[in-house]
Amino acid sequence: MRGRYPAGLEECIDELEGTLEDKQRLQSILATVCGAARLFESCAALDVGETRFRQLRQQALQGALDGIKAKPPGRPSKAATLETQRLGELERLLAEKELELRQALVREEVALILPRVKAGKKTLRPSVRLRKRKPR
Repeated sequence: MRGRYPAGLEECIDELEGTLEDKQRLQSILATVCGAARLFESCAALDVGETRFRQLRQQALQGALDGIKAKPPGRPSKAATLETQRLGELERLLAEKELELRQALVREEVALILPRVKAGKKTLRPSVRLRKRKPR
């Protein structure tokens, strides 16, 4: 066989980003999955119980499975971004129309509550006329 030897478990884990403790956990989990280490040895190395170790292994394997899940081929379409822009524009217009409707309703309420003012010459109330008389 020509070429390099394949990288081992430790070399692959060392290339990953993360803390040393997290890398040791992953290495212990994968060692038990591959059959290179026993469950009790890995539990003792990580100083966790058997139940917690099984939870960690389940989380690690689920995360690996989620990470390699197939995605749709190609680039994401730009139509989705155009649709979101159009949706944002429509939401903005709807908010403006709702504001106009609220303003119209308030104007209507004010018009119903306040007395109507005549368009012609304003007349003074009788009580005001009495006050403007000359003193006796």
